[in-house]
Amino acid sequence: MPTPSPSFSLSATTGDEVLGQPCARSLVVQQPVSPQVERWIAEDGAVVAWTLTPVELVSALRRLVRDGALVEQAAREAEEVVRDLMARAHIVSDVERVKALTIRVLRVHALRAADALQLGAALAWSDGHTEGAILHTFDKRLAEAASREGFRVIPG
Repeated sequence: MPTPSPSFSLSATTGDEVLGQPCARSLVVQQPVSPQVERWIAEDGAVVAWTLTPVELVSALRRLVRDGALVEQAAREAEEVVRDLMARAHIVSDVERVKALTIRVLRVHALRAADALQLGAALAWSDGHTEGAILHTFDKRLAEAASREGFRVIPG
């Protein structure tokens, strides 16, 4: 059964790495990839996140509770970790800009809406200058689309 992930350190700087929702989720609930994501955070220390990432994370947590894979108390503790993660991250919150970029992304890449929003937020954060910018994701379609947009994708 997944358990809340141990603490992690993030800074409130703008950073140079974008953390996709699956990676952020592994910081909140211990998963096999959690140590890898925690290492990335420790190496860079700065995370950029889309403003709606907490909605996606709470949705994933609640799905685990409904499926019986996570107990309620652990889910509440994990939601506290979500709040801490977002309080320490640089938040991309320009919804109109992200929406416009996401619509373009959806026309070009085969992504679901939530993943396209993550990529749209990453493009907004990078201001279109993706060269050298890192996007962390374990989602293969998001990784391919981000790479085609010029991001260096880790784990790739």
